[in-house]
Amino acid sequence: MRTWTHADHTRAVGDEINRMAKTVTGHDMSAPTPTCPGWDLGALIAHTGVIHRWAAAMVRDLSPERYHRGEMDFGEPERRTDYPAWLAQGAEILQQALSGQEPDAPMWAWGGDRHVRFWSRRQLHETVVHHADAQIAIGIAPAIDEDIAADGVEELFDLLPYARGGAPARELTGEGETLSWQADSGAGWVVTLEPGGFSYRRSPEPGDVTVRAATSSDLQLLVWGRRRADDYSIDGDSALLAWWLSHSAV
Repeated sequence: MRTWTHADHTRAVGDEINRMAKTVTGHDMSAPTPTCPGWDLGALIAHTGVIHRWAAAMVRDLSPERYHRGEMDFGEPERRTDYPAWLAQGAEILQQALSGQEPDAPMWAWGGDRHVRFWSRRQLHETVVHHADAQIAIGIAPAIDEDIAADGVEELFDLLPYARGGAPARELTGEGETLSWQADSGAGWVVTLEPGGFSYRRSPEPGDVTVRAATSSDLQLLVWGRRRADDYSIDGDSALLAWWLSHSAV
């Protein structure tokens, strides 16, 4: 599996933003987004573009605290048909902020890694997942780059102890039960549920339940709730997998 740097994530997020903007250009902004209930395509694009600019502002300022998005002006266009171009403009805004700071500079972040480098990785996978949402909304099967997807699976495991104030991690406990996530393309992980939380490691070993998929892309879409478990080959305790997926949704 690839070792990622802050610079790698920064380059990749710009590319992904531009790919998402190209995907949604010319499409009906009122199209529903099944994987984001209550949103249409325009709302999805607006949310994604706002998050890019919000993160860029905090990185640029090395903010020690969270900025409140409701108090900020992100220059959202009046016409929804202009959303794709506005989304694309956010790539340069975000990349300039990320590349203008040292990766290990301390700042506010909602995950465990409270440094600039948190945001390059987080914004990459924020965009990857919402790009998948957009593709699903317009009838395209998402396909994520294998290296990006493998990093995205691990990022979710890293984020869960901090999401929703740490609620998922408090729920994701057990007595040594294991869940194995395996891609035919080579990436694989084993999650172990423990009384105080969970841990994960890279491993090809099976678990009490094992999910087998063709690619890391398939696994990232599953762990982020963009695919259903019955789309995959499941060996072992399927109830354990269903429990994990319902309790790890963020």
